[in-house]
Amino acid sequence: MANRIDTTFARLREQNRKAFVAYVAGGDPDFDRSLEILHALADAGADIIEVGVPFSDPMADGIVNQLAADRALKSGMNAHRIIDLIKAFRESHETPIVLFTYLNPVYAYGFEAFHNDAAAAGADGILLLDLPPSEAALSPDFAHGEALHHIHLIAPTTPPDRRKSLAESSQGFIYALSRTGVTGGHSAPSETIGAQVAEIRKLTETPICVGFGITTPEQAAEVAEHADGVIVGSAIVRTVQDNAGDPNVAQKLKDFVTPLIEATHSV
Repeated sequence: MANRIDTTFARLREQNRKAFVAYVAGGDPDFDRSLEILHALADAGADIIEVGVPFSDPMADGIVNQLAADRALKSGMNAHRIIDLIKAFRESHETPIVLFTYLNPVYAYGFEAFHNDAAAAGADGILLLDLPPSEAALSPDFAHGEALHHIHLIAPTTPPDRRKSLAESSQGFIYALSRTGVTGGHSAPSETIGAQVAEIRKLTETPICVGFGITTPEQAAEVAEHADGVIVGSAIVRTVQDNAGDPNVAQKLKDFVTPLIEATHSV
């Protein structure tokens, strides 16, 4: 069976459209409403959904995503419950799912077992924030993670040799950071996005999606002019946070993301 990420980008290429990639913390604010949020994102037209695996020490995340992980953990979420969340989502939707996680929860679960169980549940990719591919290649513990596409991060500061290696070994899509730093720490995407994407595009045919600092439809359209996809995370998570006590949080989020998705698809 073809990976849903690959088939999604193939379809978007045929339609001459760009991808909208949405990030949410799995289980935020709780399991049931998180499932409703995933449904709402898919129904609004999100092309790919990144689901954060809650972790107690999310060093690469800003305060918005840290608090989201904390809410999810306090609601009883863990790696096993994330698998359950994906299974429940797959009962009704086929939108590709990428797991956004740190190594610790995956390693504690069992590296190969997590990959296999997540894929069996319906996940399509994984982005391991703190496991460099070059380091993973040195350890036999990480040799059996083929069940999911491994998404690579490329930052503006990534050295040319490393950028080349990451691009050439990329799967699914490349997550290109518009700026350095933690998530949610920027008010706008970088003005050098076009040049950054162009440099990566010389090295690979893998789709390139850009994230960090995108909060408005205008910014989404600007990024979509250069990239194959637009990634919005902290702005979505903040909307969940602001409406965490509202039983209609999923609808509130759908109202927020719909203009962003429309702007991305209209380029």
